[in-house]
Parts: sequence; structure tokens; C-alpha cells
Amino acid sequence: MPNSHMQRIIVIGTTGSGKTTLARQLGQVLGLPHAEQDAWNHRPGWQEAPLAEFRAQVNAFTAQPGWVMDGNYTKAQDISWPRADTVVWLDYSAPVVFTRLLRRTLRRMWTREELWNGNRERWQTLLASDGILRWFFRTHWKNRTRNRQKLDRHPHLDVVRLRSPAETERWLQRLEAGQMGSIKGDLWPAQSGG
Repeated sequence: MPNSHMQRIIVIGTTGSGKTTLARQLGQVLGLPHAEQDAWNHRPGWQEAPLAEFRAQVNAFTAQPGWVMDGNYTKAQDISWPRADTVVWLDYSAPVVFTRLLRRTLRRMWTREELWNGNRERWQTLLASDGILRWFFRTHWKNRTRNRQKLDRHPHLDVVRLRSPAETERWLQRLEAGQMGSIKGDLWPAQSGG
């Protein structure tokens, strides 16, 4: 295992930043199970899972000795964040994330890719008030502030803050190569910047 200090990892970032892709890659590199909170939250027909059920999933998964989980859900952070040892924050600029999100959403619609539990992106909801694109505009800047606040409340966590897809790719390559001294990236809060 490239780094024994990264055993319980949460990957956060705004909608469309690539949380699931990176979390899956981390799980493979570190030999840890991966879970996506969206899969627990979105029942068939885009019905939201009951709170108790969602929290039970998070509780069971994070009770393991090692794991990688992605998602920004606040409704079980009191369970997962205290158990984590590392947060990887994909803190990309709005233009980068929106471009990636739009490309991903259109591809999913075109290919009819199943996301979770039979759910698929639909053309009818692309620009709807509760659609993914409007969700991005409502949450991207708020999440950056909220993430800083949450990280300040959890000083036990090692935080890797990655500011571009290229930086993320370089960091992952160093991790795969077992370069333990360089995997921390931009640590919070010493180099938190803007």
C-alpha cells in the first residue's frame, strides 16, 4: 500500500468536479473499498432515501478499518468526518467544473448511462429549477466557503486541496509511484490561499 497514513478518505468537491472518478482511483491504488454517497441517496425514480437509511449506510461503510467515500452530503457528516483521517478536496474554478459538468451531463443523456438504481439524466430536467446545471450555480461558491468552515472544525484531518485537474493527475501519479513524501499536496490551512 503506497501510504499507510491514508486509510479512511473522503473526497469532496462541487458537483461535476470528478469526486467519484478520483475516489474510485484512490480505492484501486490504495486497495480500499470505495462507496459513492449518491448511490445511497438516490433510490429508483430519483426518490430520496429516508434519512435513517442513508445514515445507516454511511455508518456501516465507515465502520470498516479502511475506505474511500465521495460525496458532499451533510446529513451524515457527524458520522463520517470524525472517522476519516484524510479529506481530498477538489477545489477547481467554476469555469473548469461547469465545462466538465456540462460535457458529462450531455454524454450521460446521449448514451442513456445508468447512474444509480436505474436512474438516468433526462433531457427534460437539464435546465429545470432542480436540474444539475442550476444546482451547480446555486452551490459552487457556497460549497467553497462551507468546505473551509467544515475543515476548520475537523483539525484531526489531513487535507489535500487540489486546484486543477492537472494538479490532481500529478498528485495521483505520485501516489501510485509510492512517493509518500509528496502526496499531501496543498495542506490545509497553512497554504489555504483564496
